[in-house]
Amino acid sequence: MHSKRFLVRRTVAVAAAGAAALVLVACGGDRDGDGGKAASTSAARSTYGAADVAFAKGMIPHHRQAVEMAGLAAGRAQSPEVKKLAADIEKAQGPEIETLSGWLASWGEEVPAPGAMDHSAHGDMQGMEGMMSGEEMGRLQDSSGSAFDTAFLRMMIEHHKGAVAMAEVEQADGAYAPAKAMAGDIITSQTAEITRMSALLGQD
Repeated sequence: MHSKRFLVRRTVAVAAAGAAALVLVACGGDRDGDGGKAASTSAARSTYGAADVAFAKGMIPHHRQAVEMAGLAAGRAQSPEVKKLAADIEKAQGPEIETLSGWLASWGEEVPAPGAMDHSAHGDMQGMEGMMSGEEMGRLQDSSGSAFDTAFLRMMIEHHKGAVAMAEVEQADGAYAPAKAMAGDIITSQTAEITRMSALLGQD
């Protein structure tokens, strides 16, 4: 009887040790990589869906264009408020591009090439909400002073509205929790910036 109890206890202990080892393998990830990224990647593969992929693939070129527009402000804008707004946009959207790209890579999906924001080169980007055409970007680049400020604010308001619409689709249809959380942040922050930009336009 004693030997049977010992055998049962030993079997339970071995099973528990095996389960613990599996947990460690699942959570430990690749220690040569970025810490816990592998663990989150493992979870991501079982929880993301087509809407999440579409959100990431669409938001990357959308953000890239916003960052490009914002980068023009330092040398062209007249208003300190516009310069500050542009700096805030670059600071917020640059890291989001990296995060979105990391998700796509972890899902085995193609990350949009930097040129994907150019409508003339990528027909599939046509119709993306809020994206500026090459002609519009050229006009913005050629302007300066108060004319730049007005054009920048009007264009960025439309650009932000497009991003908010895309984020709302992700919140409604997405399955990947971090992507849905980012979408919520985009809705909150860019809606606030739309209000801020509308007020600046009203001061002109």
